[in-house]
Amino acid sequence: MRLVKAKAFKADRAWGSDLLEVFEGRTSVKLHWTDAPFVWHANDGPEVLAVMDGVIDMHVRREGREEVIRMEAGDLMHFEDGDEHVAHPVGEARLLVVEHVDSL
Repeated sequence: MRLVKAKAFKADRAWGSDLLEVFEGRTSVKLHWTDAPFVWHANDGPEVLAVMDGVIDMHVRREGREEVIRMEAGDLMHFEDGDEHVAHPVGEARLLVVEHVDSL
């Protein structure tokens, strides 16, 4: 058993993470810390992202158009296989990410 204080977690680089669990060798659960945007990507499977602390401007592409969705602590977003997105933190942020082990 391990208690993780998400608000206290800080990695040594943007998008650094603490691997909390891998289920059946296929699904990872990671706590990420960041203060910089990620990169545009589309996962090869579903992804669930939860903002644990801070604010994220999630840029998504729908029907060829870019949209920005502001996420705050407690907000969750589900992405299907192939959904294009990139997270832009507003300052520091901590996110819980559940996805395939080999996802970007």
